[in-house]
Amino acid sequence: MGKSMVQHLIKSNYPVYIYNRTKEKAMDLIEKGAVWCDSPKEVAQNADVVLTIVGYPYDVEEVYFGNDGLLSNGKENSIFIDMTTSTPTLAIRIYEEGKKKGIQTIDAPVSGGDIGAKNGTLTIMVGGEEQTFNTILPILSCFGQNIVYQGPAGSGQHTKMCNQIAIATNMIGVCEALVYAKRAGLDPETVLKSISAGAAGSWSLSNYVPRILTGDYSPGFFIKHFIKDMKIALEEAEKMNLPLPGLALAKQMYEELAEQGEENSGTQALIKYWNQFE
Repeated sequence: MGKSMVQHLIKSNYPVYIYNRTKEKAMDLIEKGAVWCDSPKEVAQNADVVLTIVGYPYDVEEVYFGNDGLLSNGKENSIFIDMTTSTPTLAIRIYEEGKKKGIQTIDAPVSGGDIGAKNGTLTIMVGGEEQTFNTILPILSCFGQNIVYQGPAGSGQHTKMCNQIAIATNMIGVCEALVYAKRAGLDPETVLKSISAGAAGSWSLSNYVPRILTGDYSPGFFIKHFIKDMKIALEEAEKMNLPLPGLALAKQMYEELAEQGEENSGTQALIKYWNQFE
């Protein structure tokens, strides 16, 4: 997703400095004009606006708080935008530390997967100071379409948890509908034509079922990252004394798939959970 987002920034004629743990994976971006940096520190020293999108909260901590990290090397009045799906608590910590150093920070997790990133149609959920949001909106608009300010620091991450909660149980419903159709002797593609246009319609139904029907389990979004997100949501819900039984069930099902070696498959591989009943 990050690679597609950078491509949109380059096409919009922004000067772009990039860092990735594996330089080889960024070579095509360098060939398109992005300037390579050897560390987050070097990015922070060169760029006025820094966007990060990594895997896990501990990756976010390393990028922001490590010895060669962003916060200890960023320029005053620069803006840091973390687009990783991470914890609201960490987003607030980054905001508070940034404020001490005169750096503005935004938590802006995204939804839309690889398709949304490539098409520049990502949904972006933003937390932080509204004035900072207004400043960076033109940049986010390069690769996002539905960009909504949600409130103070951490609000973007809380909103992303709402997004993941809705997706988690929806994916169960999508897969159950598909396996039911097959067991009933129906043509799944014909069923999809009917139900995707009605009250059952959803983004997951329209975008993931065609992949499932062709046996394409490549990751628009990794199962291992989805499990991470569900854990965050359940931990936050526990702090609020809020039971989420549907989310807990989805997490259990995905963890079973991960144990079977599907952690690097896309979330649509949930359909494989029903292989045990064939």
